[in-house]
Amino acid sequence: MPLQKNQVLTLTIERLSNDGSGVAHSPDGEAVFIPGTAPGDVAAIRIVKDCGRYAFGILDAIQTPSPDRIPVDCAVAAPCGGCSLRHLDYAAELRAKGESVTDAFRRIGGLDVPVLPPLPSPEIDRYRNKVQFPVGCDKNGKPCIGFYAGRTHRIVPCPDCKLQPDVLNEIGNTLCDFFAAHNIQPYDEQTGKGLVRHVFLRRGVHSGQIMVCLVCTRAKLPHAEELCRALTAQFSDIATILINVNARNTNVILGSETHALYGPGFIEDTLCGVPVQLGPLSFYQVNTLAAEQLYGIAAEYAQLTPDDLLLDLYCGMGTIGLSMADHCRELIGVEIVPEAIESAKANAARMGDAIAAKSRFFCADAGQAATQLAAEGLHPDVVMLDPPRKGCDEATLSAVVTMSPRRVVYVSCNPSTAARDAKWLEEHGYRAEKVQPVDLFPRTRHVEAIVSLQREI
Repeated sequence: MPLQKNQVLTLTIERLSNDGSGVAHSPDGEAVFIPGTAPGDVAAIRIVKDCGRYAFGILDAIQTPSPDRIPVDCAVAAPCGGCSLRHLDYAAELRAKGESVTDAFRRIGGLDVPVLPPLPSPEIDRYRNKVQFPVGCDKNGKPCIGFYAGRTHRIVPCPDCKLQPDVLNEIGNTLCDFFAAHNIQPYDEQTGKGLVRHVFLRRGVHSGQIMVCLVCTRAKLPHAEELCRALTAQFSDIATILINVNARNTNVILGSETHALYGPGFIEDTLCGVPVQLGPLSFYQVNTLAAEQLYGIAAEYAQLTPDDLLLDLYCGMGTIGLSMADHCRELIGVEIVPEAIESAKANAARMGDAIAAKSRFFCADAGQAATQLAAEGLHPDVVMLDPPRKGCDEATLSAVVTMSPRRVVYVSCNPSTAARDAKWLEEHGYRAEKVQPVDLFPRTRHVEAIVSLQREI
């Protein structure tokens, strides 16, 4: 019998889904997905939509709380939705993430591969080195920072996001005070009027340097010199202040035009000993300390020797390959984003002549580049794959198999596509040895995974 909208059922939450919602089953066996619940909760659940084979519900009341449930320490956690697991003890969160990765590799990949316990993040809160605050107005009409409520463009004011360092929250609030004092209006998507769309902040965890970037509808910011003086006087770690221009009616945050109001236009930091320069368009892992753990595991799985050629596909700024360059004979990196490749070359140069001499970076689609390199007879000893969420296309995987590396190390932000691709590689001569989940995004549903694959002799 179909579930009815607003029907209330008492259900026991069994596990978490991949999106962080609790999963329960109705008396008829239909799966019900409920945000904000924890495995072990017994709760009154109100049905909001029945899709036939599954349904969605909301939490009406908890009758018996899960032993893993903890108090939520953020007043806007529910409407914001960014911390979908903020109600869960961190040990339980890690267990759930491990179960999610295990499920992906068994159900999607059909692989009986050992999935190790997830590696916890060194920091659970205040770990993000980047924040993009949309700017709007609070109920009193004052400019405020916050985040969009789930599936909307309604800004939930959030003056103290628990995932951001205190100093980045303070800078965001100080900017809003400045906007209010000088009648600088936030951009209004409905009318197309207003100036400031987003406050984009970056902080180098090791250097301490901070980038402030205001995304605006035009390049001219009223009282810009006064703003730079006030910000740098109050926050001594600010190294650069930028205006990024985005006048389009779009969901994309950044435009292509950036102007420096103060400083060099970038900040500096290091990741696994690799010196980097970061502007607003640079891709960089948002949890520096956990990313260093991730790259350390990837290096361990690569098992490089001094005579090896390492091919780093989807190399981004080259960080992961360059962090291993001391341990191989040659490094080749491939990335489709031109700015990232220029950054990779510059990063290699900053590491000294020896690293620069053994490192080559190409701007190309990973699949096309891998196919071309395979056709040229390139035989890398180790291939590093770090694709976007959609995973690798078959052209890339086929080219990797043609090049026949001794080992493949697959770094993934989406265990489902990693499991799918590992299955393909297993069907074409490789064996998945182990999977290491790494938590780069505490209090959220996201988890990274590293897969170690060995060529079968």
